[in-house]
Amino acid sequence: MTGTGPQGPGRYGERVFRPEAGGEGDRIDLGSLTYDATTMSRLRRLGVGPGWTCLDLGAGTGTVARGLLEEAGVAEVVAVDRDVRFLAAHPVPGLTPLQADITADGFSPELFPDLSPALSPGRFRLVHARFLLMHLPDRPRLVARFAELLAPGGVLVISDAVDLTTDSASPTPYTAAMRAMWRGLRDSIGTDVSQVVHHPELLEAAGLESVAAEIHVPPLLPGSAISRFWADTWDRARADMLATGLLDEDGLDEALRLLESPGYAGLSPGMLTAWGWKPGAPGAPGAPGAP
Repeated sequence: MTGTGPQGPGRYGERVFRPEAGGEGDRIDLGSLTYDATTMSRLRRLGVGPGWTCLDLGAGTGTVARGLLEEAGVAEVVAVDRDVRFLAAHPVPGLTPLQADITADGFSPELFPDLSPALSPGRFRLVHARFLLMHLPDRPRLVARFAELLAPGGVLVISDAVDLTTDSASPTPYTAAMRAMWRGLRDSIGTDVSQVVHHPELLEAAGLESVAAEIHVPPLLPGSAISRFWADTWDRARADMLATGLLDEDGLDEALRLLESPGYAGLSPGMLTAWGWKPGAPGAPGAPGAP
């Protein structure tokens, strides 16, 4: 999941969170351990199941793609990422890894002649992207492009982080670290979670119908996957966080200690999931109004 930042000079996976860095796959999997059950539950409730052809964008280590095949029983998943080493390391029947940069102007079937059927517009019953758009510029254009890949009656599902360490939150080293992380990532690679609340509007602007959204906030518990994910993320983004001037080394170390404190009741960033349906094929399984 990579993209050129609108403000920063770097890209996800290059300046920070490089896939070749030791333990990066494990860091991604900590996020998967936190959010996969919520993601799969939502996809199943939307009707995703046997016979569906799915596109997973910014697929990372492939846990959602494999879950679609192994748990939901879909027919096929095309899993796209700018670096597919983690996908290639865990192949399963029905999974097609595709190395591509979705922000490129040429992200189209013509660019990948061997896989042109896999990227044909109107082919997919499900297009899914999790923790991807928040790192990318020009989101309205990308959402419109994703919607074009949907078959009539298909559903586009996008999930991204929403920041809960707002100005009204109690000031602690943890909230300072979160704010420094978001500022540092915005400045260095263009990550911007401030517009995630507008994702439902982007789906409607792309012509999708029956748009809805929900938020899941995992609890911060000592030793939990989400607490370990943030500790690892802060470690990898430490230089960019400190460069903001919003906290120093001692403050960051104290924030890390709070993550492991049973007496701390901070809020983790939430995951906002929004979805919308492409018009057409009334009564198709999983489409709005279908049984």
